[in-house]
Amino acid sequence: MLEEVERWLSTRSWNVTDRPLHKLVAAKRTTGSTVSVVLPALNEEETVGDIVAAVRRDLMRRTPLVDEIVVIDSGSTDRTSEVAAAAGARVVHRDEILPRIPAVPGKGEVLWRSLLVTSGDIVCFVDADLREFSSDFVSGIVGPLLTDPGVDLVKAMYDRPLGSAPGQGGRVTELMARPLLNMHWPQLAGFVQPLGGEYAARRSLLEQLPFPVGYGVELGMLVDALHLVGLDALAQVDVGVRRHRHQDGQALGRMAAAIYRTAQLRLARGHLIRPALTQFERGEHGFTPFTHSVDTEERPPMTEIAEYRSRRVA
Repeated sequence: MLEEVERWLSTRSWNVTDRPLHKLVAAKRTTGSTVSVVLPALNEEETVGDIVAAVRRDLMRRTPLVDEIVVIDSGSTDRTSEVAAAAGARVVHRDEILPRIPAVPGKGEVLWRSLLVTSGDIVCFVDADLREFSSDFVSGIVGPLLTDPGVDLVKAMYDRPLGSAPGQGGRVTELMARPLLNMHWPQLAGFVQPLGGEYAARRSLLEQLPFPVGYGVELGMLVDALHLVGLDALAQVDVGVRRHRHQDGQALGRMAAAIYRTAQLRLARGHLIRPALTQFERGEHGFTPFTHSVDTEERPPMTEIAEYRSRRVA
Protein backbone atom coordinates (compact mmCIF):
# COMPACT_ATOMS: atom_id res chain seq x y z
CA MET A 1 0.00 0.00 0.00
CA LEU A 2 1.23 3.48 -0.83
CA GLU A 3 2.57 5.53 2.05
CA GLU A 4 0.10 8.23 1.04
CA VAL A 5 -2.78 5.79 1.48
CA GLU A 6 -1.53 4.65 4.88
CA ARG A 7 -1.48 8.27 5.99
CA TRP A 8 -4.94 8.82 4.50
CA LEU A 9 -6.32 5.83 6.41
CA SER A 10 -5.14 7.36 9.67
CA THR A 11 -6.50 10.84 8.94
CA ARG A 12 -9.57 10.35 6.71
CA SER A 13 -11.16 7.14 8.06
CA TRP A 14 -13.51 7.61 10.98
CA ASN A 15 -16.22 5.92 13.02
CA VAL A 16 -19.78 7.18 13.27
CA THR A 17 -19.26 7.65 17.03
CA ASP A 18 -16.52 10.22 16.40
CA ARG A 19 -19.10 12.94 15.71
CA PRO A 20 -22.10 12.99 18.09
CA LEU A 21 -25.36 14.30 16.66
CA HIS A 22 -25.39 17.45 18.80
CA LYS A 23 -22.02 18.46 17.36
CA LEU A 24 -23.27 17.89 13.84
CA VAL A 25 -26.33 20.05 14.46
CA ALA A 26 -24.13 22.80 15.87
CA ALA A 27 -21.83 22.61 12.85
CA LYS A 28 -24.82 22.68 10.51
CA ARG A 29 -26.12 25.79 12.23
CA THR A 30 -22.71 27.48 12.10
CA THR A 31 -22.09 26.76 8.43
CA GLY A 32 -25.68 27.28 7.30
CA SER A 33 -25.47 24.09 5.26
CA THR A 34 -28.55 22.20 4.10
CA VAL A 35 -28.76 18.44 3.69
CA SER A 36 -30.75 16.39 1.18
CA VAL A 37 -31.16 12.61 1.42
CA VAL A 38 -31.88 10.80 -1.86
CA LEU A 39 -33.07 7.22 -2.22
CA PRO A 40 -32.97 5.78 -5.76
CA ALA A 41 -35.68 3.12 -5.81
CA LEU A 42 -36.92 0.40 -8.12
CA ASN A 43 -39.45 -2.06 -6.67
CA GLU A 44 -38.39 -1.60 -3.05
CA GLU A 45 -41.80 -1.51 -1.32
CA GLU A 46 -40.59 -3.89 1.40
CA THR A 47 -37.77 -1.67 2.66
CA VAL A 48 -38.10 1.92 1.43
CA GLY A 49 -40.75 2.90 3.97
CA ASP A 50 -38.68 1.84 6.98
CA ILE A 51 -35.66 3.79 5.72
CA VAL A 52 -37.68 6.96 5.12
CA ALA A 53 -39.42 6.65 8.48
CA ALA A 54 -36.11 6.23 10.34
CA VAL A 55 -34.53 9.27 8.70
CA ARG A 56 -37.58 11.42 9.38
CA ARG A 57 -37.87 10.26 13.00
CA ASP A 58 -34.20 10.44 13.98
CA LEU A 59 -32.77 13.18 11.77
CA MET A 60 -35.68 15.50 11.03
CA ARG A 61 -38.07 15.42 14.01
CA ARG A 62 -35.82 14.46 16.93
CA THR A 63 -32.66 16.08 15.57
CA PRO A 64 -32.78 18.77 12.86
CA LEU A 65 -29.98 17.43 10.66
CA VAL A 66 -31.72 16.56 7.38
CA ASP A 67 -33.75 19.16 5.48
CA GLU A 68 -35.40 16.96 2.86
CA ILE A 69 -35.73 13.30 1.92
CA VAL A 70 -36.53 12.50 -1.69
CA VAL A 71 -37.25 9.11 -3.24
CA ILE A 72 -36.61 8.92 -6.98
CA ASP A 73 -38.76 6.13 -8.40
CA SER A 74 -37.14 4.75 -11.53
CA GLY A 75 -40.16 2.86 -12.85
CA SER A 76 -41.37 0.61 -10.04
CA THR A 77 -44.22 -1.78 -10.75
CA ASP A 78 -45.00 -2.36 -7.08
CA ARG A 79 -46.11 0.08 -4.34
CA THR A 80 -42.70 1.72 -3.83
CA SER A 81 -44.00 5.23 -4.49
CA GLU A 82 -47.05 4.86 -2.25
CA VAL A 83 -45.09 3.34 0.62
CA ALA A 84 -42.37 6.01 0.41
CA ALA A 85 -44.90 8.86 0.32
CA ALA A 86 -46.85 7.40 3.25
CA ALA A 87 -43.63 7.27 5.27
CA GLY A 88 -43.05 10.98 4.63
CA ALA A 89 -40.76 11.20 1.62
CA ARG A 90 -41.24 13.46 -1.36
CA VAL A 91 -41.52 11.06 -4.28
CA VAL A 92 -40.45 12.09 -7.77
CA HIS A 93 -40.63 9.82 -10.78
CA ARG A 94 -37.47 9.63 -12.86
CA ASP A 95 -39.23 10.39 -16.14
CA GLU A 96 -40.66 13.64 -14.77
CA ILE A 97 -37.18 15.09 -14.29
CA LEU A 98 -35.60 16.80 -17.30
CA PRO A 99 -38.12 15.30 -19.76
CA ARG A 100 -36.36 16.75 -22.84
CA ILE A 101 -33.63 14.14 -22.31
CA PRO A 102 -35.24 10.68 -22.46
CA ALA A 103 -34.33 8.63 -19.42
CA VAL A 104 -32.47 5.36 -19.71
CA PRO A 105 -32.51 2.51 -17.18
CA GLY A 106 -29.81 2.60 -14.54
CA LYS A 107 -28.96 3.71 -11.06
CA GLY A 108 -26.52 6.40 -12.18
CA GLU A 109 -29.22 7.96 -14.34
CA VAL A 110 -31.45 8.38 -11.28
CA LEU A 111 -28.69 9.83 -9.12
CA TRP A 112 -27.76 12.32 -11.83
CA ARG A 113 -31.34 13.51 -12.27
CA SER A 114 -31.81 13.83 -8.51
CA LEU A 115 -29.57 16.90 -8.52
CA LEU A 116 -32.31 18.76 -10.38
CA VAL A 117 -35.01 18.07 -7.79
CA THR A 118 -33.05 18.52 -4.57
CA SER A 119 -31.71 21.67 -2.99
CA GLY A 120 -29.24 20.63 -0.29
CA ASP A 121 -25.68 21.90 -0.20
CA ILE A 122 -24.84 18.35 0.86
CA VAL A 123 -26.47 15.43 -0.97
CA CYS A 124 -26.57 12.03 0.72
CA PHE A 125 -27.36 8.93 -1.34
CA VAL A 126 -28.80 5.81 0.34
CA ASP A 127 -29.82 2.58 -1.40
CA ALA A 128 -33.49 1.75 -0.89
CA ASP A 129 -33.04 -2.00 -0.30
CA LEU A 130 -31.32 -1.80 3.10
CA ARG A 131 -32.73 -3.96 5.89
CA GLU A 132 -32.39 -3.23 9.62
CA PHE A 133 -31.56 0.32 8.59
CA SER A 134 -29.99 2.73 11.06
CA SER A 135 -29.98 6.50 10.64
CA ASP A 136 -26.27 6.30 11.54
CA PHE A 137 -25.75 5.57 7.84
CA VAL A 138 -26.83 9.14 7.09
CA SER A 139 -25.42 11.04 10.05
CA GLY A 140 -22.13 9.14 9.79
CA ILE A 141 -21.36 10.13 6.21
CA VAL A 142 -22.81 13.63 6.43
CA GLY A 143 -20.81 14.40 9.57
CA PRO A 144 -17.35 15.07 8.06
CA LEU A 145 -18.87 17.33 5.41
CA LEU A 146 -20.40 19.50 8.13
CA THR A 147 -17.36 19.62 10.38
CA ASP A 148 -14.42 19.64 7.97
CA PRO A 149 -14.43 22.12 5.07
CA GLY A 150 -11.59 20.20 3.41
CA VAL A 151 -13.74 17.11 2.84
CA ASP A 152 -15.89 16.92 -0.32
CA LEU A 153 -17.04 13.28 -0.52
CA VAL A 154 -17.58 10.63 2.15
CA LYS A 155 -18.26 6.92 1.61
CA ALA A 156 -19.80 4.64 4.21
CA MET A 157 -17.81 1.54 5.15
CA TYR A 158 -19.33 -1.48 6.83
CA ASP A 159 -19.40 -5.25 7.14
CA ARG A 160 -21.48 -6.99 4.44
CA PRO A 161 -22.63 -10.46 5.50
CA LEU A 162 -23.87 -12.88 2.85
CA GLY A 163 -26.68 -14.76 4.59
CA SER A 164 -25.11 -16.08 7.78
CA ALA A 165 -21.56 -15.76 6.46
CA PRO A 166 -19.88 -12.61 7.81
CA GLY A 167 -17.86 -10.49 5.44
CA GLN A 168 -18.79 -12.46 2.31
CA GLY A 169 -20.97 -9.79 0.70
CA GLY A 170 -19.56 -7.34 -1.81
CA ARG A 171 -18.49 -9.98 -4.31
CA VAL A 172 -18.19 -7.55 -7.22
CA THR A 173 -16.09 -5.29 -5.03
CA GLU A 174 -13.61 -8.03 -4.22
CA LEU A 175 -13.48 -9.64 -7.68
CA MET A 176 -13.61 -6.56 -9.90
CA ALA A 177 -13.52 -3.12 -8.28
CA ARG A 178 -10.77 -3.63 -5.71
CA PRO A 179 -8.30 -5.18 -8.17
CA LEU A 180 -9.00 -2.40 -10.68
CA LEU A 181 -8.47 0.35 -8.13
CA ASN A 182 -5.33 -1.21 -6.65
CA MET A 183 -3.74 -1.66 -10.06
CA HIS A 184 -4.79 1.54 -11.80
CA TRP A 185 -5.71 4.04 -9.07
CA PRO A 186 -3.71 2.87 -6.03
CA GLN A 187 -4.49 6.11 -4.19
CA LEU A 188 -8.04 4.75 -3.81
CA ALA A 189 -6.93 1.40 -2.41
CA GLY A 190 -7.86 2.45 1.13
CA PHE A 191 -11.61 2.53 0.49
CA VAL A 192 -13.26 -0.40 2.24
CA GLN A 193 -16.50 -0.22 0.23
CA PRO A 194 -15.72 1.61 -3.03
CA LEU A 195 -18.96 0.40 -4.64
CA GLY A 196 -21.20 1.01 -1.62
CA GLY A 197 -24.38 2.93 -2.37
CA GLU A 198 -24.26 5.03 0.78
CA TYR A 199 -22.19 8.18 0.36
CA ALA A 200 -22.53 11.93 0.71
CA ALA A 201 -20.91 14.78 -1.15
CA ARG A 202 -21.02 18.50 -1.58
CA ARG A 203 -23.29 19.61 -4.39
CA SER A 204 -20.44 21.79 -5.63
CA LEU A 205 -18.53 18.57 -6.39
CA LEU A 206 -21.39 16.44 -7.69
CA GLU A 207 -22.48 19.02 -10.23
CA GLN A 208 -19.02 18.93 -11.83
CA LEU A 209 -18.89 15.15 -12.27
CA PRO A 210 -20.06 13.02 -15.20
CA PHE A 211 -22.42 10.23 -14.12
CA PRO A 212 -22.22 6.77 -15.72
CA VAL A 213 -25.87 5.84 -16.14
CA GLY A 214 -25.59 2.33 -14.69
CA TYR A 215 -23.77 0.36 -12.01
CA GLY A 216 -20.44 1.99 -12.81
CA VAL A 217 -21.53 5.23 -11.17
CA GLU A 218 -19.85 4.62 -7.81
CA LEU A 219 -16.46 3.67 -9.24
CA GLY A 220 -16.60 6.46 -11.80
CA MET A 221 -17.46 9.01 -9.14
CA LEU A 222 -14.55 7.96 -6.92
CA VAL A 223 -12.02 8.08 -9.75
CA ASP A 224 -13.28 11.38 -11.12
CA ALA A 225 -13.43 12.98 -7.66
CA LEU A 226 -9.85 11.89 -6.99
CA HIS A 227 -8.68 13.69 -10.12
CA LEU A 228 -10.84 16.75 -9.45
CA VAL A 229 -10.30 17.41 -5.73
CA GLY A 230 -7.53 15.04 -4.61
CA LEU A 231 -7.33 12.19 -2.10
CA ASP A 232 -7.44 14.34 1.04
CA ALA A 233 -10.88 15.65 0.04
CA LEU A 234 -12.22 12.09 0.15
CA ALA A 235 -13.05 10.17 3.33
CA GLN A 236 -14.89 7.17 4.77
CA VAL A 237 -16.84 6.47 7.94
CA ASP A 238 -17.52 3.11 9.62
CA VAL A 239 -21.27 2.76 10.20
CA GLY A 240 -21.39 -0.88 11.28
CA VAL A 241 -23.21 -3.57 9.30
CA ARG A 242 -25.09 -3.31 6.00
CA ARG A 243 -27.82 -5.85 5.25
CA HIS A 244 -29.61 -5.79 1.92
CA ARG A 245 -31.01 -7.93 -0.86
CA HIS A 246 -28.30 -9.87 -2.69
CA GLN A 247 -28.24 -10.31 -6.45
CA ASP A 248 -27.72 -13.62 -8.23
CA GLY A 249 -24.47 -14.49 -9.96
CA GLN A 250 -25.55 -13.43 -13.43
CA ALA A 251 -26.74 -10.03 -12.24
CA LEU A 252 -23.37 -9.62 -10.53
CA GLY A 253 -21.66 -10.47 -13.82
CA ARG A 254 -23.53 -7.70 -15.60
CA MET A 255 -22.68 -5.32 -12.79
CA ALA A 256 -19.00 -6.25 -13.05
CA ALA A 257 -19.03 -5.67 -16.81
CA ALA A 258 -20.47 -2.18 -16.36
CA ILE A 259 -17.84 -1.38 -13.75
CA TYR A 260 -15.03 -2.63 -15.96
CA ARG A 261 -16.35 -0.52 -18.81
CA THR A 262 -16.41 2.55 -16.56
CA ALA A 263 -12.79 1.91 -15.61
CA GLN A 264 -11.81 1.31 -19.23
CA LEU A 265 -13.15 4.66 -20.34
CA ARG A 266 -11.29 6.44 -17.59
CA LEU A 267 -8.06 4.66 -18.37
CA ALA A 268 -7.96 5.48 -22.04
CA ARG A 269 -11.19 7.11 -23.17
CA GLY A 270 -10.65 4.63 -25.96
CA HIS A 271 -12.74 2.42 -28.21
CA LEU A 272 -14.88 -0.27 -26.62
CA ILE A 273 -14.04 -3.46 -28.50
CA ARG A 274 -17.33 -5.16 -27.62
CA PRO A 275 -19.72 -3.41 -25.24
CA ALA A 276 -21.70 -6.58 -24.54
CA LEU A 277 -21.61 -9.51 -22.12
CA THR A 278 -22.71 -13.06 -22.98
CA GLN A 279 -23.84 -15.26 -20.11
CA PHE A 280 -25.20 -18.81 -20.04
CA GLU A 281 -28.19 -20.46 -18.43
CA ARG A 282 -28.84 -24.19 -18.38
CA GLY A 283 -32.13 -25.10 -20.02
CA GLU A 284 -33.91 -28.24 -21.12
CA HIS A 285 -31.49 -28.75 -24.00
CA GLY A 286 -28.25 -27.65 -22.37
CA PHE A 287 -26.72 -24.21 -21.96
CA THR A 288 -28.36 -21.28 -23.71
CA PRO A 289 -26.40 -18.05 -24.32
CA PHE A 290 -27.93 -14.70 -23.47
CA THR A 291 -26.17 -11.51 -24.52
CA HIS A 292 -26.70 -8.27 -22.62
CA SER A 293 -25.56 -4.85 -23.70
CA VAL A 294 -23.18 -3.09 -21.30
CA ASP A 295 -23.97 0.50 -20.36
CA THR A 296 -21.95 2.73 -22.67
CA GLU A 297 -23.52 6.06 -21.87
CA GLU A 298 -22.63 8.75 -19.37
CA ARG A 299 -24.47 11.89 -18.41
CA PRO A 300 -22.45 15.12 -18.54
CA PRO A 301 -21.68 17.22 -15.47
CA MET A 302 -24.91 18.86 -14.30
CA THR A 303 -23.35 22.31 -14.71
CA GLU A 304 -23.59 21.73 -18.47
CA ILE A 305 -27.38 21.32 -18.34
CA ALA A 306 -29.24 24.54 -19.16
CA GLU A 307 -32.18 23.78 -16.86
CA TYR A 308 -29.83 23.30 -13.92
CA ARG A 309 -27.91 26.51 -14.63
CA SER A 310 -31.16 28.50 -14.90
CA ARG A 311 -32.37 27.07 -11.61
CA ARG A 312 -29.20 28.25 -9.89
CA VAL A 313 -29.60 31.75 -11.30
CA ALA A 314 -33.23 31.89 -10.14
